Amino acid sequence: MPTILRIKGFRFFFWSNENGEPIHIHIEKADASAKMFLLPVSDVYFYGFTSKEIKEIREIVKENSELFINAWLEYHGE
Repeated sequence: MPTILRIKGFRFFFWSNENGEPIHIHIEKADASAKMFLLPVSDVYFYGFTSKEIKEIREIVKENSELFINAWLEYHGE
């Protein structure tokens, strides 16, 4: 599971075998987790994050979506 970015205690990553799912990013911090689609940027789920953290995550994903998309395409060869 390649980690693409660590920032503000959040880890942004994807699994190595995503089985044809749309381009997305997983997010973890302590026991909390989330998943967001990248094309377009949209929420899939958030578990255990505060409202403030969700807002931060959305901003980080928007600001780094190109990085995440390029890493996905490079890793998965799509």
